[in-house]
Amino acid sequence: MNNFIYEANTKIIFGRGCVKEFLACLVSGSDNIMLAYGQDSAKRNGIYDEVLNILMKEGKHVTEYPGIMPNPTYRKVLEGVKAVRENQVEMILGVGGGSVMDCCKAVSLAAGCEGDAWENFWERRGIIDFQPIPVGVIATTSGTGSACSGAAVITNEEQRVKTGHDYPKCNPVFALLDPAYTLSVPVGQMISGAAASLSYIMESYLSEPDEQSVSDEMAEALMRSVINNLRQAVREPHDHTARSNLMWTSVLAQSRLIKLGKKCDFTCRLMEHQLSAYTGCGHSQGMAVLHPAYCRHIYRGRLARFARFAGNVWMIPGEGRSEEELAAAGIDALEDFIREAGLPSKLRELGIKDQRLFKKIADSCYDCPGTEQKIGTEEILEIFRECY
Repeated sequence: MNNFIYEANTKIIFGRGCVKEFLACLVSGSDNIMLAYGQDSAKRNGIYDEVLNILMKEGKHVTEYPGIMPNPTYRKVLEGVKAVRENQVEMILGVGGGSVMDCCKAVSLAAGCEGDAWENFWERRGIIDFQPIPVGVIATTSGTGSACSGAAVITNEEQRVKTGHDYPKCNPVFALLDPAYTLSVPVGQMISGAAASLSYIMESYLSEPDEQSVSDEMAEALMRSVINNLRQAVREPHDHTARSNLMWTSVLAQSRLIKLGKKCDFTCRLMEHQLSAYTGCGHSQGMAVLHPAYCRHIYRGRLARFARFAGNVWMIPGEGRSEEELAAAGIDALEDFIREAGLPSKLRELGIKDQRLFKKIADSCYDCPGTEQKIGTEEILEIFRECY
């Protein structure tokens, strides 16, 4: 394993009823709270009312910050910064999925800095020499694992760039994870979230170094868990155990734990970031389309790793197969699983109609430092066309 530094500072409270039991004490030190949420789903399912009632009962001054969209924009972040400063917000409380959490972390960072936050912290990795506004999150979906990381992926619409960095200082101070909250999520959204978790785990697992490591063994167990529990949750959408496992797996997928000692190949994710920056497609679904094709372009340079992926994750027997055949069978199994789950397998299924955009998108993609097998813009363009 490579050398690493592990830093985790989010208090996680997991389980049915955790919001009712713990939220009041977790916000006790802040009088002015900004309540952030998405596009009305929290209101429809009753979670908003439950949270607001707790805050009002505790005598908090609440500033609302609604309408956070999928693929949150820098413009939306600046809207939140303005609200934080005008209302002297002491804590940001995000209720929702990964987009809401990312936006809240971005606001907390941008509100505390001087100068252009995009230029200083998203365009390039910056140094945080101040304390961001504390963020607490209440997860209503599973998938991104944003509840326990300092990452905030934001889209700059003017520049057509979607990017983010993981700043430990932006980790939420607490994360309340009640699997029952995910029961109101449409099955399609649940499936997309699980697919995102699988993709995130693969990014670390399929990267170097290749020698046996604890991180890889954990990753294999998590990938098998996603596969088995998603299948169960599709069969029985209200299975609390399956939903609980999917929620916890999504957190572990992005908690930095399985990335320790790994280089982490985020190339496919960066390709999808630019795809969604130009087209607005959903991140999880875009990853589901791109990841099998990306794997087919790189697996021959990583045969041992991909063969292990086939055998230890998809349980494909190696007997009678060459290492290359076994590795290819693992990618086939991934693609079959994506289809089995009902996820899109082609970009045109995401509503992308203009293939002429692909050249611009490919040209806007940039190298991931963690990959040994670099692919250029022409090969990225080829992958987009293959996936259309």
